Order: sequence, then C-alpha cells, then structure tokens
Amino acid sequence: MSNYWNRRFAQEGMIWGTDPSPTALEAKGIFRKHNVKSVLVPGAGYGRNTKMFSSEFETIGIELSGAALAIAAEWDPACFFISGSVLDCNLETKVDAIYCYDLLHLFLIEDRRRLLTNCLEQLHSGGLLYFTSFSDEDPNYGCGACLEPATYEYKAGKYAHFFSEADLKQHFEHTEIIKTGTHMETLRDPQGAARQYVLRSILARKSNELSLTR
Repeated sequence: MSNYWNRRFAQEGMIWGTDPSPTALEAKGIFRKHNVKSVLVPGAGYGRNTKMFSSEFETIGIELSGAALAIAAEWDPACFFISGSVLDCNLETKVDAIYCYDLLHLFLIEDRRRLLTNCLEQLHSGGLLYFTSFSDEDPNYGCGACLEPATYEYKAGKYAHFFSEADLKQHFEHTEIIKTGTHMETLRDPQGAARQYVLRSILARKSNELSLTR
C-alpha cells in the first residue's frame, strides 16, 4: 500500500486538489463546540484536510508517504507532521480529538482493529473521534474480487472495505457512539475531472480506557 500511495503522490502531486472535505468542516465545528485544543489526523496525505484544523487547533498529521509529506510541509506549515504508519504511532502527548478521513476502509479486518485500537490509545479519555469511510451504498460496492466480507478489489491492485451502518457501529462498539451519517463526496483531480463517492461518517467519544481489542 505504501508503494502505491508514494508513487501516486510523487507522480500526481495534490491528487484531490486543495479544498478540504466538507466532513472536515463539519468535524471542525463539532470540535470547536467541545473546546478541543489538539487534533490528530491519521493518514494526513499532503495536508488537504489538516489545514482546516491547524488554523485553529494544535494539529498533528501522520503519513507514510514521503512524497506526500514533502508537499504537506509547504502546504500546511502550521501542522506538525510525523512520518510513519498509523498502525504503530505513539504520541508523546495524548490529543483531544481525531479526524480520520477515508483511511479505515483501506485495511483488512485485523489491521482495521489495530488502527482503531492505536487511535484510541492516542486520545484523552472523553476525547472525540470523527471517521469517514466508504459506504456499502457506493456504486463500487460488490465490484471485483471479494477478499473478505464487504471488502473488494474494486480496481486492479486496489481494494477497500465498504461499510454498512451496522458494520461501522460494530467497529466502534467500545466507544460511546454519538451519531452516524451519510455523505456524497465529490473529488476533483488537478485536471478538473470529478468523481463521486458515497461515504459513511461516525462521531464517537472515548468514554473510558477500554481498547478495541477483542
């Protein structure tokens, strides 16, 4: 996976343009209402969404791709970027909130659990999580080879897990789930070509020190 994204960022630069996801704007408003001071953005890419948060909060971005980080350093200098895997990160100081855009669906089940467990460990008790992921209402659901239940290689060499609402809630069953939502996301590449995806979002709170380990 790391080679795929590093190659894409190196070749295509700001793959999805400079405008943040509308879900980042929604999350920022929620974080502001809850007096959040610090935000972690796993899978930060080139900073398209971190810039939404770093203008107001202390923001940390984690990204595996060196090519993406090179762009991010110039695009969002207010954010502190860490080079590494979201599966293994260990922050020196816990954060108040996590915004994770379209990352969870890129992993198979064991690594999805590992990602969520690790994210909870970086979060203060009572901290907020706002995650987005592919929905099973997206047209790509069911396309290609099935690798695991609801996980498909929908493009050659590229797979994703497509979440139902029940599935998404089950992944966050050890948190206090506040709300879920569905979003139509439009992404434009640097040439202006648009693609639409159906996403699910979940807003949850770390209510205690339990992890997601089963």
